[in-house]
Amino acid sequence: MEPADVSEVLSYPISGPTALGPPAEWTSLRQQCPVAKVKLPSGDEASLLTRYEDVKQVLSDPRFSRLLNADDAARISDSESGGVFNEGMVTALPQEGEEHQRWRRSVVKWFTAKRMAALRPGIEAMTERLIDDMLEHGHPADLKSSLAFPLPVWVICDLLGVPDSDRERFAHWSDSVLNLNRYTQEEVAASQAEFDDYMSGHIDAKRARPADDLLSSLIGSGQAGGGGMPDRELVATGQALLVAGHETTANMIAKMVAMLLVDRSRWEQLLADRSLVRSTVEEALRFDANPGIGMPRYIGEDTAVGGAVLPRGTTVLCSMAAANRDGTVFDGAEDMMLDRTPNAHLAFGAGAHSCLGQALARTELQTVLDVLLRRLPSLELAVPAEGLRRLEGLIVGGLAEVPVRW
Repeated sequence: MEPADVSEVLSYPISGPTALGPPAEWTSLRQQCPVAKVKLPSGDEASLLTRYEDVKQVLSDPRFSRLLNADDAARISDSESGGVFNEGMVTALPQEGEEHQRWRRSVVKWFTAKRMAALRPGIEAMTERLIDDMLEHGHPADLKSSLAFPLPVWVICDLLGVPDSDRERFAHWSDSVLNLNRYTQEEVAASQAEFDDYMSGHIDAKRARPADDLLSSLIGSGQAGGGGMPDRELVATGQALLVAGHETTANMIAKMVAMLLVDRSRWEQLLADRSLVRSTVEEALRFDANPGIGMPRYIGEDTAVGGAVLPRGTTVLCSMAAANRDGTVFDGAEDMMLDRTPNAHLAFGAGAHSCLGQALARTELQTVLDVLLRRLPSLELAVPAEGLRRLEGLIVGGLAEVPVRW
């Protein structure tokens, strides 16, 4: 394959040749232009990082802020808000320093290994029910809509103590804040208002009748001054968990299964050795070439990265997916090795802002894979690999559907 031309400003996100394949530009960028100018859907420019060490450096450096509402910060989308990264939950939650660490400590207690072990039987039961429904309707079936999409929203609603009857509303709210072009600014604002109203009422109900769920815990947790987490922060926490825990995990379940079935020898390898499930999940996370926008950061002072000096006011996009294909860090980086270990991928970020729900995502991915291998060993794609379609316009990336048969 000829190296891609990276001398001009590239439109971002950069699409690969297939729904699951990496853009040819990643290799050229890492080798020739590790700090590259790109044009975002909004028309604004940002600097894209593709090397592992550079991405890890920026994600771990507190000088690179998540507060992307500065006047000179690049907007991600062409809506007035610039997308979820600039408004809403991000501005309602403490993003830096001790306040952020205080918030993170309050929430992360619900994502310990012990709690994940306690959640796993419930996740397994939910997976079994969804597969039962899929089998009842027969094949071909869309694994994404039948299993990958509903499961994570069930799990998040369960964590937040939300009734089963409200799951579909939560799925809509999640989609509306993560899609770059499906909704108008007015629709996004209306969706945000609906979510805020719902969560405010839900929080009042939990305050009156606390239960064994994350929101009840946060409402009653002792903070400085003797109170629990402020209501505005509780609402934003609920949205943050929904957005981070639904679409990202739903799309990763779909992509992981598709990766394994595109080359069915991978599926056969797992059937022969179920002990590879954990390392397979990690490798799917590393190998994912369709993760969406990546992590944006804003720098308030001139800073050296990747042999270049980024001037104050630069918005930086960290492509963890490109970094995860860096051949200087991962042997055989372009091959999916189900037994790869160690696997220090950056799929969940790095530093103080690494994904606090990563233990839950891993638990869901491992559980789904375990159950699918047991229940549907004959699973295969119902379309050729080239028939898989990328889901356009979603910040977190994904596939439109995963047609399967068994």
